[in-house]
Amino acid sequence: MSQISSLTIKEYTTKSGFHFKNLPLTYQVFGKKLGTAPIVLVTHALTGNSNVCGENGWWKSLIGTEKCIDVNKYSILAFNIPGNGYDDFFIENYEDFTIYDVAQLFLIGLAKLQIPSVFAGIGGSLGGSILWQMAVLKPELFQNLIPIATDWKATDWLIAQCRVQKQILNNSDNPVHDARIHAMTFYRTPQSFKQKFKRSLSETAPIYNVESWLLHHGETLDKRFQLQAYKLMNHLLMTAICETEDEFLELASKIEGNIYLVGIDSDGLYLNEEIKETYSLLKPIKSNVHFAEINSIHGHDAFLIEYEQLAGILDPIFNSEKITKTKNHEHANIR
Repeated sequence: MSQISSLTIKEYTTKSGFHFKNLPLTYQVFGKKLGTAPIVLVTHALTGNSNVCGENGWWKSLIGTEKCIDVNKYSILAFNIPGNGYDDFFIENYEDFTIYDVAQLFLIGLAKLQIPSVFAGIGGSLGGSILWQMAVLKPELFQNLIPIATDWKATDWLIAQCRVQKQILNNSDNPVHDARIHAMTFYRTPQSFKQKFKRSLSETAPIYNVESWLLHHGETLDKRFQLQAYKLMNHLLMTAICETEDEFLELASKIEGNIYLVGIDSDGLYLNEEIKETYSLLKPIKSNVHFAEINSIHGHDAFLIEYEQLAGILDPIFNSEKITKTKNHEHANIR
C-alpha cells in the first residue's frame, strides 16, 4: 500500500469567507514516481479516500497492474478531500466548505507538487463534480477529463436526497448507520434488489435478506466513517459549481482537453438524462466532448460494479495501443 503523504496549506479562505491556517492536504501516489510518467488524478466519491488501488483499494478493479489504468504506465495521484477523516482530520464548520473550495485546495496541492498538467482526471459521483470544478478553474489542466456518474449541477432530485440524508444525520440516534441504509436504496435500483435477493429470508435472523444486507452496510460504514465526515461529504454534493446553465457553458467552453462523459442508464442519483443533456449542450461548442453509457440494473453503484464495461469505455484513452483492436467497441460506446 502507498504511504499517505501530507502537504500543509498555511493560509486558505473559503468562498464563504472562513479562514483556515495550516490546513492539511493528504494524498497517496501509486505506480510510477511523480515526474516520471503521465499523471492520472483520481478524485474520490462520498465514502471514498486516497487509497484507490492495491489490496484494499476501492477502485482496484479499474486501477492496478495490467488493469485499465496500469500502475506500470502511469503515476496515480489521489488527494483526500479535507475532512473525509481518512487522515484523522475533520472539519466542524462543514457548511463553510463547497466543491469550489475542495477544487481550489486540490489545485494548490498540484501546484505544490509542481504538476502543471494532468494526463487524465477521473472520478465518479462527488469526485466527478470536483473534477468539473477544477477544470473550469484551470481550463488548461486536464488533457482528458472523465467525470463518471455525475454532473456539473446539483439537481432538485439530488438536493432532495441529500436533504433527507441531512435530516437523518442530524436527528437519528445512530446517524451514520441509518443514513447509509437510506443511501443504499438510491445507490441501487429495485431491479438490482430483485435480482440479488428474490424476496428471500435470512437464515440468521427473522428478517428478509434485503434488510440484513442494508443493516450490514450501515454497520460497516459506521465502523469506519465518522459522523462529521459524512455530514461534510453529503453537504458537498449539494454545492453546484455553477448556478445557471449559461454560466456553465461559458466556463466549460474554455476547457482545453477532451471531455468524456460517462453515464449509467439506471442511475437514480445522477440521472443519465441529465448527463446526456450536458453532452447535448456542450457538443455544439466543443468538438472534443464525448458521451458513453454503462448499461446496468445496478444504478448509481454501477461505476464500481460494472468494471468490465467501464474498462472497455476507458481503454482507448488509457491504452492507445489497443485502439485498433477495440475500434468497433469504441465506436459503440463513445460518441
